[in-house]
Amino acid sequence: MNKTNFNTYPISDVILDAISDLGYETPTPVQQAVIPAVLDGKDVLVQSQTGSGKTASFGIPLCEKVDWAENKPQVLVLEPTRELAQQVQEDLINIGRYKRIKATAVYGKASYVKQKSELKQKSHIVVGTPGRVLDHIIKGTLPLEKINCLVIDEADEMLNMGFIEQVKEIIAALPEAKNTMLFSATMPKTIEKMSSSYLREPVVVKIEATEKTTPKIQHAFLDVTEENKFAALEAVTIVENPDTCIIFGNTQEKVNDTYDFLVKAGYPVGKLHGGMMQEDRFEVMDAFRKGKFRYLVATDVAARGIDIENITHVINLDVPFEKESYIHRVGRTGRAGKEGFALTFVTSKEESLKKEIESFGELTMTRITLPNAKQVARNKSEFEKKITTKQKPKQQKAKRVNEEITKVYFNGGKKKKLRALDFVGTISKIEGITSEDIGIITIQENVTYVDILNGKGQLVIQAMKERTIKGKQLKVHVARKK
Repeated sequence: MNKTNFNTYPISDVILDAISDLGYETPTPVQQAVIPAVLDGKDVLVQSQTGSGKTASFGIPLCEKVDWAENKPQVLVLEPTRELAQQVQEDLINIGRYKRIKATAVYGKASYVKQKSELKQKSHIVVGTPGRVLDHIIKGTLPLEKINCLVIDEADEMLNMGFIEQVKEIIAALPEAKNTMLFSATMPKTIEKMSSSYLREPVVVKIEATEKTTPKIQHAFLDVTEENKFAALEAVTIVENPDTCIIFGNTQEKVNDTYDFLVKAGYPVGKLHGGMMQEDRFEVMDAFRKGKFRYLVATDVAARGIDIENITHVINLDVPFEKESYIHRVGRTGRAGKEGFALTFVTSKEESLKKEIESFGELTMTRITLPNAKQVARNKSEFEKKITTKQKPKQQKAKRVNEEITKVYFNGGKKKKLRALDFVGTISKIEGITSEDIGIITIQENVTYVDILNGKGQLVIQAMKERTIKGKQLKVHVARKK
């Protein structure tokens, strides 16, 4: 199939305008295969790496197919981690921004009551982790009767994390008449068996030349002892002097120790692991995306939600326990045609694990030697110059989509018996405003947030200071950023 742009698909202008503003120009191979299949209402089974454009491959056609007028969820997307759930929710909101599509994220270690409240409102798409989704289903707070599509994303990671039984319970609770999409970076037998049980005559898509086989990544290894890993890490990073680097450790303890070592050595660094508070994890992810520091130390699970361009280096401080994890780790670099460097530290005990990874990934790691003292000294000044120089802020892909949107705060919500229709009816009567200028409306117990599109936020704020909603005079101002 040789699709050269998104206009060739039967997609409405509101979706086309959003993906254009998000910087999507030509469909990637996975998008060329998946978008028409989903638009045709077919089940799909996709083997494709993170970074191949798969979120948009299902996000674009699903946002197109969503019935905006329907208040109950029509699409359920399952993700293995909280970070991925939040990231995919943001991606879907951005793709559906001009259609005013509401996507709600539900995951553990976050307020169940707040999620329950959000699910009571209009919500077109729900994105969540299996445990919390199942919790909402059991307690009856996630309506299922209108769900016509299920997306199981990162299925192999769901398997590794022990979520498959929960996924099966969720599937059993959903309406039988639905489309199912299963995405996986690798295709172990358990996933193949699952697809044959739950997918009906699926369109099978296998994207070749993925991160595990691309020549754009240089795979290398360094013989080390456990005791000299930190000294080796410092020497390698001084000589390599990466622009942006993710360092993987197998345990939270290793991540904490590595982070502490790098902080003392003056590196601009953040850390990410499952033992951290959720808010702290989101904050670190956001700061790394924006280029506020060059080095990130992370565990596999915590780093699963990282989708960041221009990662120049990945360093595995430990050989991963799971062969699939190596593919996911190194897939963070060498994206979009750029070259990447993946270096793995290997102790004598880990030699057999390394060989298994090479066989599984159909790759060869090249042995490198530890830089000597002269090489380190020669590169030290350039390294220090880079780590003390601030990176240019990275352009966020959703910036253009969001730049003409103002989130407006009203100090009234459910307790004042206010509904979305009350806000739409009042705001659309303002001169120069139509219902097309009103975006997502989120009504909480005591407050309401309304997205005003097309740069008309201040016009609405000024007008609403003199108007009432359902006879009630409400305070109104630009919503504070969280």
